[in-house]
Amino acid sequence: MSPGVLPDNPNILIIKPSALGDICHALPVLGFLRRRFPGGHLAWLVNRSFAPLLSGKTGLDEVIIFDRGAAAKGLWAGFQAWRAMSYSVRAKRWDLVLDLQGLARSGLMSWISRSPERWGLSDSREGSRFAYTRKIQVPQGETHAVERYWLFARALGAADKPEMTPLVLPEEAVLKAEALMAGLPRPWFVVAPGARWVTKRWPPESFARVVNELVRQHGGSAFLVGAPDEVELGDRLWASLDAPNRNFTGKTSLIEMAGVLSLGDLILANDSGPLHVAVALERPVVAPFFCTKPNLTGPYGHAEGTVWTPRACRGSLVRRCPTSMECFADLPCETVFEAANRVMAKVGAR
Repeated sequence: MSPGVLPDNPNILIIKPSALGDICHALPVLGFLRRRFPGGHLAWLVNRSFAPLLSGKTGLDEVIIFDRGAAAKGLWAGFQAWRAMSYSVRAKRWDLVLDLQGLARSGLMSWISRSPERWGLSDSREGSRFAYTRKIQVPQGETHAVERYWLFARALGAADKPEMTPLVLPEEAVLKAEALMAGLPRPWFVVAPGARWVTKRWPPESFARVVNELVRQHGGSAFLVGAPDEVELGDRLWASLDAPNRNFTGKTSLIEMAGVLSLGDLILANDSGPLHVAVALERPVVAPFFCTKPNLTGPYGHAEGTVWTPRACRGSLVRRCPTSMECFADLPCETVFEAANRVMAKVGAR
C-alpha cells in the first residue's frame, strides 16, 4: 500500500507492548508518523508498566494499556485484562495497524483490531505473520533495532536513514528529579548497573572505580538508578563509591527514574532499558557490552561511548555464561574511563 491510499488524517495504531529498550528504539517511527500525518489519530498499545513513559509530549493521541501482569493474579484476571484491551482496540476503526513486536500475542492484537491494513515484518515469529495483510521485507544480515523498526516508516515514504525523535517527559517528572538531585555538585554521573541478563551486568564495583576516577578528575556526584530487583547491585556500587552520591535504586518509579536520567551529564549503564531511555532523552552515554551486540542493540548514534569486550565469545547472545563471565575481567576499567572522557570532551561537562 502506498502512503497515498491512507486518508489525510488516518487512525493509526502502533503495537509495541514491551520491552523498555525496544519501546525507545521504536520512537523514531512515532515521530515520523506525527510529521507525516499531523492531523491523524496516533495510538500506542503498551504494557501498563511502560505506559507512563509515553505520557509526555510524545505526539500520541491515545495510549491503550495492556495489563500483562494481571495474568499472574489468576486466569480470570488475565482474561479480564485481555478483554479490556480488546474493547479499547475495537472502539475505533483503524486505517493502519503496525505490529512492531512481531510475536504471537501482538499478532493476535493486530488481528482483533479488524483493520484492513495490518503490517508486520517478514521475520516476525510465533505465527504472527498470519495476522498481517502486508509483510515488510527485512534485509539480510544484522540490522540495528532502530533501523528494523524504521522499515515501517520507510514503507510509508520516509527517508532511508532513521530520523531520531527525542523522548519528552512530563514536566512534573523532571521537576521531581531536580528536587531529588538538588544540592550535590555537578557534573552529575547517573549509573544504572542492572540488566535483565546476568551476562550483561558489568560488576557494580567496576562501575564504581570508573565513577570514582571521573569525580577525582572532574568533580561532581553520582546518582544510582535501577529497578526494585536491582537493589543489591545498587548497594554494592554504593558501598564502593568515594564520590558524593545518592542511591535511588528501587526507590523511584519508571517515570521518576527517567527524570533523573534526563538531568544526567553522563550516563553509565549496561545494555538495559535505562541506557536506551537515556539515548532517547538525548543524554551522553557510556555502555560496556559483552554477550549482546552493539550493532543490534547498542546506543544508537553513540559509538564513541560504546565499549565492547575484546573476548572472542563476545556477542554470543547467551543469558547464562558457561565460563563464569571471564569477559568482565577482560574489559579494564581504564578502557571504560577513557570512553567516558572522550564523551565528556565531545559534549562538554556542565
